[in-house]
Amino acid sequence: MTKQTSHARPDASADKPDSSDAESAFLFLLVDGLSMMSLSSAIEPLRSANRLMNKSLYSWTLASLDGNPVHASNGIELQAHKLDDVMTRAQYIFVCGGLRLDPTLEPEYLRALRRAARTGAVIGSLSTGSYLLARAGLLEGYQCTIHWENLSAFTEEFRGLMCSGKIYEIDRDRMTCSGGIAAIDMMLQLISEQHGPELAVRVANQFHHERIRDSDDEQRGWRDQNHESLPRGIRRAIELMRAHVDEPLPISQIGTDIAMTSRQLERLFLRHLNATPARYYVQLRLERAHDLLVYSNVPVADIALATGFASASHLVLLEAVKNPGMFSARAT
Repeated sequence: MTKQTSHARPDASADKPDSSDAESAFLFLLVDGLSMMSLSSAIEPLRSANRLMNKSLYSWTLASLDGNPVHASNGIELQAHKLDDVMTRAQYIFVCGGLRLDPTLEPEYLRALRRAARTGAVIGSLSTGSYLLARAGLLEGYQCTIHWENLSAFTEEFRGLMCSGKIYEIDRDRMTCSGGIAAIDMMLQLISEQHGPELAVRVANQFHHERIRDSDDEQRGWRDQNHESLPRGIRRAIELMRAHVDEPLPISQIGTDIAMTSRQLERLFLRHLNATPARYYVQLRLERAHDLLVYSNVPVADIALATGFASASHLVLLEAVKNPGMFSARAT
């Protein structure tokens, strides 16, 4: 499906200001364990734009489901309003994901996000917040992204979604961000669209942000996972391994497919990755299993099948969760 690009603006039919001089109201729905880096990177460009223009171009509110404080992943306690008390005033509503979500709370978050979408606001996410948007059915037909660590598990759980490895995606009334300082770039893009590129550059300079990245930029961690610096033979072998995680290929077949002998392939892997191809393949599958177990709702038996382990190998998967690096191979 072709990527659709357009400015993120609230529904024009909504009873909300549409002038470029009108204040844009943001609401950040906090999930326990959220990334403070992502949240700060989203808010600070808005604050700086207000200061530089000496007017309130943007406002923001922190909310939780029940109005109780929420703890970020660094332990800082954040005061929050009750979501239902402030939701209808927001033009942009972002869910700020954490490392893990209490499964007993997920249904309430999903209901809240569906209510938010019905207000006509632009709906967005920071980091793992994309999981909640996807489970709420709010990303169907939209281009989206998520932090590169979660990308494999996310695409396994939501195979019908268009998820990229980009730093952020803005698609009509959806804005998804991979997290971290990528939120700065996403907000700078919004500032540029609404108030001009000159203001966006001035805001970027306040944070020593030398280059404003756009939505075509890929996440560095995602690029590193693609092993761009490795010899072509290794890259092609890894591509085949990733494409056949559920039904692992014999190493001899991988060698044949890339016109290399098994011995040549083993020498390359040992030299550049300090692991044999077979060992690396197992690591790849265990790491995929680990991501699915930690970040997705896929049953353990299905995860075993999706990563090429017999359904009786649940103990191996559980061990992978406790120690995902037990078969780790590091580049030299």
